[in-house]
Amino acid sequence: MASESISKAFSHILSLTIANMPFHPDSLPDLSGRVYIVTGTTSGIGYHTAARLAQHNAHVYICARTAAKGATTVTRISSLYPNAHLSVLVMDHTRLSTVVSAAQHFLTLEASLHGLVNNAGIMSTPYALTPDGHEEQWQVNYLAHWVLTSHLIPIMLATAKSSKEKGAVRIVNLSSSGHYGAPKGGINFSDTNLKNEKGMTRYGQSKLANILHMKTLHEMYGPGSKSEGDGEIWVSAVHPGLVKSELGNRAEIPGWMWAVIIPYRWIGGEMDADKGSWTSLHCVAGKEMKREECGGYWQRIADPKGWQSGLAKDEGLAERLESWTREEMKRGGWIE
Repeated sequence: MASESISKAFSHILSLTIANMPFHPDSLPDLSGRVYIVTGTTSGIGYHTAARLAQHNAHVYICARTAAKGATTVTRISSLYPNAHLSVLVMDHTRLSTVVSAAQHFLTLEASLHGLVNNAGIMSTPYALTPDGHEEQWQVNYLAHWVLTSHLIPIMLATAKSSKEKGAVRIVNLSSSGHYGAPKGGINFSDTNLKNEKGMTRYGQSKLANILHMKTLHEMYGPGSKSEGDGEIWVSAVHPGLVKSELGNRAEIPGWMWAVIIPYRWIGGEMDADKGSWTSLHCVAGKEMKREECGGYWQRIADPKGWQSGLAKDEGLAERLESWTREEMKRGGWIE
């Protein structure tokens, strides 16, 4: 049962100690001259990820659904860090045309890209289709990020090839322990919209896809890959933990899950959004990250031994998902 699997995952998380914090964003190196893109930056984990990178002198591209939301985010971060170097990319993940346009616009502005944090997401929302015809969570959490990443891979490879430092270029996919709630078999290729499933099942499928996508990217572009000579990209998936954010504003949370979440809050297990960003920051720019840790599933805070499902480790499923996605996105005209 999906609910039992998620409950098991949450129970495991409850057992983890929160006292040890091996990473703090103050340890980030000077990121002057480096360029990063963070999706979902107008609130929550994404906002703090962008802010912390800007604090350390990176040029950060804020991704927002509208120019006005992006400008507001820039103003907020600049009030904290007056020297922040920020730009805005307008993209709405429910409309893949805007994702493609934003990526193409970025490529006219920059000659390098050191980090991409695929952070934007929605959780357990009521069933809805995007204008592109995909279930909303599937598109916002997975497909839009797959398309964005595909358009940015060439510039990231070029940046990595020209860099003298291993690990200068990195990608982070935000996932969740909710991936345990994916449907039987992991990805329902015959009906990825999952209209007759619960919101948490659709969420689980999208979050599992984020991990599988990461593993495909690692296989294609990570250390030891066939393309290593054309540039090496460090790729990670991150489960940030239970975080106070706007992610669950539209969520349909089953009662059994509240029975787990509430006690977890009582023991101090819920983090604020800033601390929720720390694992992402470690994976995208931390100097402590090791080359052999690439391709891993990380949990809070900067723990490389994240607890992932058997489906998340299924290489055949990852290959099938990559093939299915590439074919679908070509059919839609979102990639060449």
